[in-house]
Formats: sequence, structure tokens, C-alpha cells
Amino acid sequence: MSNLGPFFIGLAAFLWSTDALFRQPLTGQLSPTSIVLLEHLLGLGILLPLLARRRVELRNLSGRDWLAVLAIGVGGSALATILFTSAFRYVGPSVAILLQKIQPLVAILLAVSLLGERLRARFWLWSAVAVAAAYVISFPDLKITWSLYDNGTRGVLYALGAAFLWGASTVFGRYAVQKVSYPTMSALRFAVAAVTIAVMMTAQGTLGSLANLPGTAFDRLLAIVLISGTTAILLYYKGLKTTRASVSTIVELIFPFSAVVLNWIFLGDKLIWQQIVAGLVLLYAIVRVQRFNREPVRSTQGELAPVATPNVDR
Repeated sequence: MSNLGPFFIGLAAFLWSTDALFRQPLTGQLSPTSIVLLEHLLGLGILLPLLARRRVELRNLSGRDWLAVLAIGVGGSALATILFTSAFRYVGPSVAILLQKIQPLVAILLAVSLLGERLRARFWLWSAVAVAAAYVISFPDLKITWSLYDNGTRGVLYALGAAFLWGASTVFGRYAVQKVSYPTMSALRFAVAAVTIAVMMTAQGTLGSLANLPGTAFDRLLAIVLISGTTAILLYYKGLKTTRASVSTIVELIFPFSAVVLNWIFLGDKLIWQQIVAGLVLLYAIVRVQRFNREPVRSTQGELAPVATPNVDR
């Protein structure tokens, strides 16, 4: 039986791309931190029954495992989102988006050093093609508007910090999901992130602002939670359970292509031929990259986590 892990990750990335359709109107009603907290609280409410039925799995987590879970929830879900949102105060959108293109490199390097994943030269080749295609999709005219506002260096550091945390989250997620089921991992991510953001808002004295939640905001929040939130995260960790972190981070690049297609269909943003060609190249590169998921990963003493991928001849 073929490994469907990359397929589930690609489907999750597609669902993530629907996020802007619902999140953009919310930014005019709520602060970014409030949006992130509410979506995590609603998601946790949905996933909590799954966690309750699987609570015995928590006994399988060692101290190192819990550190990985905290890195995912605090870093990947909470801090990365806040850093990326904050970056837009100091740099132009194109700069922030460009800096996110280092995320696959971060994930791949950490997968090699922490998970012991061995990568062939052809993997690097097709990964480079995928990243280049994703760049063209985001910037079809091949130009970057290097707009820096006051304290622009701070904005660059925020964007780089978000990229690092998201890349690291892929690797730690690959590690942690080997110890518990994917529903449990999804619920833990939402729980840790919700607690982290709630503590931050309490320290800032802004938690009380949630009492003034506009009625029209709830429907959009629920759509985010059900589509690009819980459903996407469940699919993601289901796929990550049998997908190498280095492969996963490239498959996730489906996100920018599906995002521009959805924006073209629903928001009327023009889709030009360069983006279409780059999208086709990206999809082909992802197909080539996912084949490397069938190769075994070395298991060495001191390796962060074992990897259980099927050894199927290509």
C-alpha cells in the first residue's frame, strides 16, 4: 500500500490557503492576538473530547517529548503567528513573505541534524525547484518591493523568527507524532497555544477585550476553525506521522499556489500566466520530492526520533 502521508499534508496546505478568505475581514473587527486566541479556544473545544478519550497516551510522553510539544504550541502556533503579524508594522508585505521562503531550508536542516534524515542530491535539486516556483507564484514579476518602515530591522527579525519557528515546528511535530496519535497531537497543539496566548493577553491587560466580540465575527471564526483550523491540523498530523519532515516542508508549498488560485476565484485577484506555469512546475517538483519519502531513514543512537516510512522501490 502506498504512503498517503504527503497527500494528507498537501490537502492540509490547501485548506490553510482558504484562511485569508475568512481572516481578512476579521482584522478590521479584532486584534490579531484576539483572533489567534479565539480560533485556538474554539479548536480546542472541538478537539478536547478526542483528547479525553486518548488521555492514556499522555503517559507515553517523556520530558523531551513534552519539550517538543511545547515548542510546537508555544513557538509554531502562538509566537510565530504573532511575530509574522507584527512584522507587517515594520516591513512591507513582500519583504515579510519573501523571508518566509527560508522556512523549508530551516526544516530540512533541522530534519537532517535532529531526525537523522539522509537527503540525496536529487532531493535538494527538486526542493530548490519547488522553492523557486513558490517564489514566482508569490512574486510573478520577479520584483521585491524592499519597503522598510521605522525600525525595519526589527520587522526583518520578526519575519525571520516566524519562519524559523514554523520550520522547527514541522520537525518537532514529526518527532512528537511518533509518540501519540495525530488527534492527540492536534489537541495538544491547540491547548498549549491557547494557554500561551491567554497568558500573554492577561499580562498585557487585553484579555477583557474579548467580551466585546462582534456577533458577525463568530461565523468567520467558526469557518476558520472548521476548515483551516482543526480539519487542516488533523490532516496535517495524520500525514506527518508517515512523512519525513524534509518532504513535508516541500509539500506544504502547495499553500501559495492554492492561495492565489482561491484569491482569483473568490476575491477577483488576477492570476497571470507566470503564476500558472510556476504552479504547474511546483506541483511536478512536489511529486518528485515526495518519492523520497519512500526511502528509509537511518536510525542512530542519539537520534531525536525514529522514522517509520515504508521502503518501497521507486
